[in-house]
Amino acid sequence: MTNPVTTQQSGTIPAQPGPREVTVTDDVTPGAWPAGKPGSKQAAAADSPAPGGTPGPRQAENTAAQGGKPGPGAAGDAVRPGPGSGVAFFPGPVPGAVIPGAGPSGKPGARPTVKLRDADPDDPPRYAPEWLELREPADAAARAHDLLDPLRIRLANLPGKSGVVIHDVGCGTGSMGRWLAPRLDGAQHWVLHDRDPYLLHFAAVASPRSAADGSRVTVETRRGDIARLTPDALRGASLVTASALLDVLTHEEIDTFAAACTGAGCPALLTLSVAGRVELTPSHPLDAEIAQAFNDHQRHDGLLGPDAVTAAAEAFSAHGATVRLHPSPWRLGPEQAALTEQWLRGWVGAAVEERPELRAEADVYLTNRLAACAAGELRVTVHHIDLLALSRPVGGAS
Repeated sequence: MTNPVTTQQSGTIPAQPGPREVTVTDDVTPGAWPAGKPGSKQAAAADSPAPGGTPGPRQAENTAAQGGKPGPGAAGDAVRPGPGSGVAFFPGPVPGAVIPGAGPSGKPGARPTVKLRDADPDDPPRYAPEWLELREPADAAARAHDLLDPLRIRLANLPGKSGVVIHDVGCGTGSMGRWLAPRLDGAQHWVLHDRDPYLLHFAAVASPRSAADGSRVTVETRRGDIARLTPDALRGASLVTASALLDVLTHEEIDTFAAACTGAGCPALLTLSVAGRVELTPSHPLDAEIAQAFNDHQRHDGLLGPDAVTAAAEAFSAHGATVRLHPSPWRLGPEQAALTEQWLRGWVGAAVEERPELRAEADVYLTNRLAACAAGELRVTVHHIDLLALSRPVGGAS
């Protein structure tokens, strides 16, 4: 039987088959996010194995072309089930169109988001589920497995714990949980944080059901703002995670985040932050100029863009944490042509938004790059960095 999950914002979305209770908490006071407990009545319990396939989505890369028009995926469009997930996702983009939410929103430096047509004007902006779904397999392939062993050791040494509580900040549609939960042993309770109730809903119904050893995985959702995160909000947490988040934060927000994690004695696994380096094969004389203009675009309004990982490592270190960094590049070839196309449109579009004098050359450049992509002749490496911060334990933990 399929149990529907209903919220005021997004209507009924079919949940995964099998017994499952999902708690979606709307309008929670930012900064007041208590840690849930495995097996609590707030948890979303999953008692049967996950269906096959990867259920799409996740946090958006800061890219996209100018002039992208809302297309399939806005409210009112027909929905289709995500692959193997039981959750409804929107149709794919029209060929040649830019997925809304995948790139610069009118204001340079603003977070790339999209409003649904039927949304209340006061609702927070939303990342496009189509873009998050498109990038999820590349994200999963890129994340640094080498950081998992030290993390597992830390989690295994937690005192008096029958399971772990993991807070996923800026969770989008929950791809971090879908990647990490099946790689960790033991009972897990995930607390999914995002400003957008629409994406939180997707995250809840597409959450994983079991850990690596078959232990139960439960989930709850919380709305809130990372800028108000405090150590009290993370009391009882075993781990904080985030994906593709640091580069859309300011210095102040990163320091607040680091202080909250270290103040709670909680390790943090922060993946897929842009590094500011891109390699395209075959190369082109305009590659470096487009890359520099794109990086400058990401630094508007105090956002850190490609400087974020360095700032985060310094902030966590200043608060006493041990920091490990590891590369996590996207490696895009013919099999990822749809993602490469969207990334290219966004990368070049942001560069032109930053430096309008590039437009004439960039239009020709983009046309040629898209043709090479469609012919299977283009390969792209987009460099990211994953960060693991092991804070000093609080309360005598080892």
